[in-house]
Amino acid sequence: MSTTKLFIITALSLSLWSCGDNPNGKKSSFSITTDAKNNTIALGQTLKLSIENPKNKTISGITYKIDSKEIAADFNVKDVRLGEHTLTATVTYENTSEEASTKLTILNNAAPKIYSYKILNEYPHDITSYTQGLEFNDGILYESTGQYGKSKLRKVDYKTGEVLKNINLGSQYFGEGLTILNNNIYQLTWKENIGFIHNVDTFEKTGSFNYGKSKEGWGLCNDGKVIYKSDGTNNIWKLNPTTLAEEDYIQVYTNTGKIDSLNELEYIDGKIYANIYQRNGVLIINPENGAVEGVIDFSPLQKLVTQHPSLDVLNGIAYNPETKTIFVTGKDWDKLFEVEVFVK
Repeated sequence: MSTTKLFIITALSLSLWSCGDNPNGKKSSFSITTDAKNNTIALGQTLKLSIENPKNKTISGITYKIDSKEIAADFNVKDVRLGEHTLTATVTYENTSEEASTKLTILNNAAPKIYSYKILNEYPHDITSYTQGLEFNDGILYESTGQYGKSKLRKVDYKTGEVLKNINLGSQYFGEGLTILNNNIYQLTWKENIGFIHNVDTFEKTGSFNYGKSKEGWGLCNDGKVIYKSDGTNNIWKLNPTTLAEEDYIQVYTNTGKIDSLNELEYIDGKIYANIYQRNGVLIINPENGAVEGVIDFSPLQKLVTQHPSLDVLNGIAYNPETKTIFVTGKDWDKLFEVEVFVK
């Protein structure tokens, strides 16, 4: 399958749409109409809002909001996060007021750039490691692996594949992504709704945290201040690094639609790189608004590793600040690839 077909979602059907739902569940006398086809618009475009008033009420005022931010009836869609939002109109008439609401989807205004890569080096990787999380810290590679009864956290000499430190998770846990911040390793579990905190040097467990609204635990990365978490949907959650509370999230979209199944994450030069489950590719995401700005098709790499019955897809991406290069591997792959990526 081509990179374009792999990542770009079929364009949404187009039709004019309006809705008169009231946020409190009561049917409103009014409905919001937009000039956006299928209530879907791209960044940089202007959205025109109006009110349908079938009962011919004498309207004295209208206030529009996107989520909780007040906007004009002619709203230029910029500096807004991508994804699904709620449009609300508060209509004042005859000394009273009602609310009407509808959904609006905001897409990116440009297709993702297509990236290619060059293999710089190949290193040995444990063929029994079902890789879920991968990250460098002080030149050492840290890895989290999955599968019930086989999940582990380990420290690895990436050049030789030697395991420098290893602990096993309890058999009731399915290990997922990891990230390292302030001498702590944060490691997720899949469906158990719990993450673990370990000392980066000793691997001593120093704490744990529960998930909030996120569906499951999939991938983690950080920018030095914020921890980002994927949960298998198109959401990336922003976690407070002290409390681990999910304080916010972005929705990941291209110029045609959302991208689900976001998995392992890595923060590189101001962007979030994300594996997609069951796809041998990586997205490059703007963490401010969720826009997919680039895609990298790593599918040829799977043919370069030992083929065996348990071989699974690409998963695991790590940036090494010392070499300024990217490392990728997969679930039960026997190789770790050091690569350089570039726009085609």
